[in-house]
Amino acid sequence: MKTVSIKSELGSNEYPGRGIILGRSADGSKAVAAYFIMGRSENSRNRVFVEDGEGIRTQAFDPSKMKDPSLIIYAPVRVLGNKTIVTNGDQTDTIFDGMDKQMTFEQSLRCREFEPDAPNFTPRISGVMHVENGTYNFALSILKSDNGDDARCNRYTFAYENPKAGTGRFIHTYIGDGNPLPSFEGEPAAVEINGSIDEFTDEVWSSLNNDNKVSLFVRFIDIKTGKYETRIVNKNK
Repeated sequence: MKTVSIKSELGSNEYPGRGIILGRSADGSKAVAAYFIMGRSENSRNRVFVEDGEGIRTQAFDPSKMKDPSLIIYAPVRVLGNKTIVTNGDQTDTIFDGMDKQMTFEQSLRCREFEPDAPNFTPRISGVMHVENGTYNFALSILKSDNGDDARCNRYTFAYENPKAGTGRFIHTYIGDGNPLPSFEGEPAAVEINGSIDEFTDEVWSSLNNDNKVSLFVRFIDIKTGKYETRIVNKNK
């Protein structure tokens, strides 16, 4: 698989929806996570990321304008010991609870499916990073309808051991705009991860469609120590 720039990958898709990038910094010392949300409706755009303990949650920017909190208010990032969980919905809690009971990432998601937002049936995308004793691996998952058939759920998991420096894997909910929105297809894209946390954050944020982007979370975790730095960017300020 060819590794491409984040700018080119995002620049070719006006509406990727929600996206997760997991990978390793260019110098090899940091585990990298990025999660962004986009929105087409006023309700979806009326959101910000806020820190919540070691993770983050979404909340209404203007509570008076919040029409329906289901599917858009959740904790995208939670930390369980040496594991960092990143998802596009409340399955973050499902994974956290399952892994806390010694279930695997895949087992934890067996009770979940794609989102019940017909006719889109938005995929549930999830990731987990495992940083321990100087080692790092991660996995990504997507739960999606079978070509829009809501009677069937297709489940895919992609696991990456000892990820290569300067490379990430990018999975998102939609392959483009449309009605209904077309779900992501295929293997997560290989994307370049360059520079410091601030440079990487700027690259991702500036590459997202300006009309549709809402919020971005980025975290760099030191693989040796487990200490991390976090950046949050919100369009609503």
